[in-house]
Amino acid sequence: MDLSFWAATDIGRKRTHNEDNFLVDQKLSLFVVADGMGGHASGEVAAQMAVTEFRNAVDNRRDILEAYARHETGVTTHDVLGVLEYAVQTAGLAIFERGQKEPDKRGMGTTLSAFSLIGERGFIAHVGDSRVYMVRGGQTVQLTEDHSLINELIRHGKVTRETLAKSPYSSYKNAVTRALGVYETVQVDTIDLEVLPGDQFLLCSDGLHAYLDEREVSRQLAEETITDIPARLVELANKGGGHDNITAVILRVAKDATATANTRSQELNRKVEVLKQMPLFRHLSYKEILRVLALTEVADYQVGDELIAEDEPGSELFLILSGKVRLHKEGVLVTYLGQGAHLGEMALVDNGPRSVSATAEEPSRVLVLRRRDFNDLIRNYPRMSVKLLWSFVQVLAQRLRKTNADLAGARSEAAAETIADQDIFEE
Repeated sequence: MDLSFWAATDIGRKRTHNEDNFLVDQKLSLFVVADGMGGHASGEVAAQMAVTEFRNAVDNRRDILEAYARHETGVTTHDVLGVLEYAVQTAGLAIFERGQKEPDKRGMGTTLSAFSLIGERGFIAHVGDSRVYMVRGGQTVQLTEDHSLINELIRHGKVTRETLAKSPYSSYKNAVTRALGVYETVQVDTIDLEVLPGDQFLLCSDGLHAYLDEREVSRQLAEETITDIPARLVELANKGGGHDNITAVILRVAKDATATANTRSQELNRKVEVLKQMPLFRHLSYKEILRVLALTEVADYQVGDELIAEDEPGSELFLILSGKVRLHKEGVLVTYLGQGAHLGEMALVDNGPRSVSATAEEPSRVLVLRRRDFNDLIRNYPRMSVKLLWSFVQVLAQRLRKTNADLAGARSEAAAETIADQDIFEE
């Protein structure tokens, strides 16, 4: 995909030196923003080391990235994300070890937000409170989650963004809960997503995003000339107060009006809509929907192909993107399912046998979500897991009510038949 980019960094209006750093590596299609922290210019050292060590570690394993780009069998998105996580841990360990050797730098650390584009897929590794935004079709999505004390307080309802300035927690606004180099290892958030023609990305430090909301991100990135955008963002932050160093890296994927590009966009939109219509995923945000999609695989079935077999155990949820699927039990038709329908959601939490069989009635394309990936989602994203598990409870409650209603109806019919039989007998 044709990618253009530009970057800028600035000391801001309150700091004496710039502890931000960034990387733009066209050869690796790799982009990084780091925001250092620590006294005696140690933050500046940590951020510089982070981008250098991270880049070198990715380059050392570029064979995996190149194999993925060539669609080699056995190389998956998990392998690419593994390379990025390895690079983060390598950089963090290098910073930590230097801090141990040089007492004046002990405890130094840095945030790191990295983006890599391989083919039609984007990969993100993230630690700290720098951010990665995506603008798609005029809509802005913050793809990363801030690892900060303030964000934790907001998540737990202790404060809101509107009341933060007047709260006793305002003095902790720069405190991060994760950083590279403070310890030997760090927990890394990794994300992968499908990238479409026309998508734009902003990587930035908190010295910029403190002065932005999502509407402003969309407005700023709408500027026609990409080389003008970073400087304008720096100016915006400085006009707002420039309380910290300011860094912005802008990425723009070229628009593509070809039939193939339009088909990809339509299919991704269809995937999002199918998930949003499902009771299980209806409470998820767009960012969370993209996170679920990153775990799914697309599968194509021809007429007569079997998706699931009754009485056989299964671990997949199927979401129908196109085509028609026949559900049948012991050879008897139960119903037909079409675009937007789903089947097998109980397999995400239960290893019991399938209650029906499903066969493609016509050529069909489906999304497949496996139990192990769903479980990883539950473990790694607590806020999202609450939404998913609550939705599951609601689905089960609805099924229980329907089952009770069916049983009550069956009892009524049985009672009516008994009375009728008695009347016949008395006659």
